[in-house]
Amino acid sequence: MKVYYECAPCFLRQAREALDLATDDEELKLRVMENILELLSERFRRGQVSNELGTRMHRLIKDMTGSEDPYLDEKRRCNEIALRFLPTVRDYLEGHSDLESHVKVAITGNIIDFGALGLDFDHDRGIQESLRAPLTINHVPLLEDRLREASEVLYLLDNTGEILFDRPLIEKLVEYDVSVKVAVKGEPILNDACMEDALEAGLDEVAEIVTTGTDSVGIVYSDLSDEFRYMLDGTELVIAKGMGNYEGLTEISDGSRDIFCLLNAKCSAIARDLGVARGDNVAVKI
Repeated sequence: MKVYYECAPCFLRQAREALDLATDDEELKLRVMENILELLSERFRRGQVSNELGTRMHRLIKDMTGSEDPYLDEKRRCNEIALRFLPTVRDYLEGHSDLESHVKVAITGNIIDFGALGLDFDHDRGIQESLRAPLTINHVPLLEDRLREASEVLYLLDNTGEILFDRPLIEKLVEYDVSVKVAVKGEPILNDACMEDALEAGLDEVAEIVTTGTDSVGIVYSDLSDEFRYMLDGTELVIAKGMGNYEGLTEISDGSRDIFCLLNAKCSAIARDLGVARGDNVAVKI
């Protein structure tokens, strides 16, 4: 996905929040922000891929502050939020055993995102509202058809905390007699899930865990490890969570594989790109 005009102030909001998490040194924050403004001045152009620019910005913050994982404490908050709502999810799925309901639960987990929604977002209310909401774009029937034909699925995870909502869907996918690989980030970026987060969530009990080999926001194809790029290229069916993966995968979607993106359209740029309202839940084949 290419940048929209409102991506610029969103980058600056994210930069401020990430800097406040990464360091208390006000002079350092100013120097880093100067560099971020230079980066945006040079790179923020019509046609720039949004998640590629976001990746550069967050790497700059990590490199200049020396903070390898600025969102570490926020990731722990994500886990706490998700754990609090797991009983609600289990109750919901007891009465809804179909694939669409499991997809809706996974998308509801996508609400747990400090990068897109900010540090002060009311996640409790957002999760409750999301569980009740319909899918504005609903390509689940197409996904179910492909699952009946496929032998393997590559499932691209998104945020820490959210991955606890992904587990029921991953377990549901296995019922279609497919092997499932779940992909995490190779290094910390924003509040995205890494290997230790997936292991803590017990995802190794239901699927094979692999890494992208990098710390990009979503999928930046040129940044992937050779091993993961080969895996992605050879996979017949991809399920991807979240906006960052949507932003990156729309740039490489060429019909050679089936890609389904499951997300909440948390920003106006993504919503406009999808043709939905901000806050809508979508399960879309791209």
